[in-house]
Amino acid sequence: MAKDSDEKKNASGKPLRSEDWFTPEDEIQGFIHRSWLRNKGYPDDYFRKRPVIGICNTWSELTPCNGHLREFAEYVKRGILEAGGVPFEFPVTSMGETLMRPTAMLFRNLASMDTEETIRANPLDGVVLLTGCDKTTPSTVMGACSVDLPTIVVPGGPMLNGKYKGERIGSGTFLWSLKDRFKNQGFTEEDQIEAEICSARSAGHCMTMGTASTMACMVESLGLTLPGAAAIPAVDARKRTLAQLSGRRIVGMVREDLRLSKILTREAFENAIKLNAAIGGSTNFIIHLTAIANRIGVKLELKDFDTLGRNIPLLVNLMPSGKFLMEDFFDAGGLPVVINQLRDQLHADALTVNGNPLGENNQHAECYNREVIAPLEEPFLENAGIAVLYGNLCKDGAVIKPSAATPKLMTHKGRAVVFETIEEYHARVDDPDLEIDENSIMVLKGVGPVGYPGMAEVGNMDLPVKLLKKGVTDMVRISDGRMSGTAYGTVVLHVSPESSIGGVLGLVETGDTIVLDVPNRTLHLEVDDAELEKRRQAWKPPKPHTDRGYVKLYTSTVQQAHLGADLDFLVGKSGDKVNRESH
Repeated sequence: MAKDSDEKKNASGKPLRSEDWFTPEDEIQGFIHRSWLRNKGYPDDYFRKRPVIGICNTWSELTPCNGHLREFAEYVKRGILEAGGVPFEFPVTSMGETLMRPTAMLFRNLASMDTEETIRANPLDGVVLLTGCDKTTPSTVMGACSVDLPTIVVPGGPMLNGKYKGERIGSGTFLWSLKDRFKNQGFTEEDQIEAEICSARSAGHCMTMGTASTMACMVESLGLTLPGAAAIPAVDARKRTLAQLSGRRIVGMVREDLRLSKILTREAFENAIKLNAAIGGSTNFIIHLTAIANRIGVKLELKDFDTLGRNIPLLVNLMPSGKFLMEDFFDAGGLPVVINQLRDQLHADALTVNGNPLGENNQHAECYNREVIAPLEEPFLENAGIAVLYGNLCKDGAVIKPSAATPKLMTHKGRAVVFETIEEYHARVDDPDLEIDENSIMVLKGVGPVGYPGMAEVGNMDLPVKLLKKGVTDMVRISDGRMSGTAYGTVVLHVSPESSIGGVLGLVETGDTIVLDVPNRTLHLEVDDAELEKRRQAWKPPKPHTDRGYVKLYTSTVQQAHLGADLDFLVGKSGDKVNRESH
């Protein structure tokens, strides 16, 4: 059985990876690998002359945002077959933000391991990643980076706009106003049910510029999708067309040997940071992009997100920073418009999955609604990038999203009101006797990577009822956790090192004075070093969450937020070579 057909070779002249399985020197092994697949009725040429493409599907009925990806896989398969490839769909761990406890972020690294090892262990020449809900995009990209095969991403797409009593209702963003609506606006249980229905009226992920939409824009900015992929709604027929064309394109990428490492350069990461600032993307972007960079081997530091993004204007008027939603963004021209408008500040020559530079792909993009996408000369906000703070409270950094914060609170000095755990916060926040006012600074401990575990999206703490009744709508809040990309407020996040491993945040006491100075990028606890050392000597680490299983592995090896919260032993690549046979 011949194994040196020219059709089986890629641009480098090397045989395809799948040949090691299907036409190896040891014919017994080839028999084993081919024969069991034949029970699906595959013809002989599936094993001889065609690139083998894996479709990594994060579909799950427990991940509502990805519930339509089963259907999408069929469109991808159609494209692969049309281009002469052979599709094999496989499942990996899926993570839904709305159901998983204690937080989907705890399982991002587990899903990345699942993706990496499934790709490496099987006869795949290229991979299509079907993604949607927040963590399914970075986890699968991280895993694919550690193998470094030709890879293309097909984002599942946002839901259609939510409409509630004549107003746009953003999935997630509306949620954060519920407490105020119930307490101060006469919101009823019937209103809540109607809002629930209106906020999720089609397949797809959150239609705000939350983390899922941010991740879709991230992979398009990095060059990992076909142009215009990020904003197409999940139920729009053009999304299915994109899936089919992506299936065709991955076969071409295999034949060109266009691997992830050729696309994910330092320049690509810089483009993504700048574009994230321009769209008002989620702070979660920092954690995920850093982890991806560490997998592919590109040096990226926390301060890069500030230095590269701080002078980028906010061009997109989407919730939670604005008033529109992803369907409006798509109708206005989507991310290609933003890329085209920022072309002079981007690395326009950065390579993308279709083989063309980013700038060339988007050079003809036009804006159809200036209420949604502002011109560069008249932005919605002059400087929109995520601000990175340093100080004695966050030696390794903390972050805040200025476009979602209250301008007058960006410089603030206040008395700390400390909650040692999320349970204590819930028990005390609405206590009428809680000593807190609008000038106080709420501090939440124990919600970082180790502390929660998994670094939950609880940093945007609801305000006390007694302050909501006074009309207070925002306060400075500080934690070592994250917040949903759909959330808003003057919220300092990702404090590193976290409180649960001995960071200074763990030493803060109620009554301490904290100074936030976003313009000067500082966060300072006004407690002298001697007192801090005294507190440090008395501090005791919290008890481990468990002594077994994945959570034990996670908490004992997870890196801090400023490094991307990956497991330390997963940083870097394993590559695509597996030398030992299974029989």
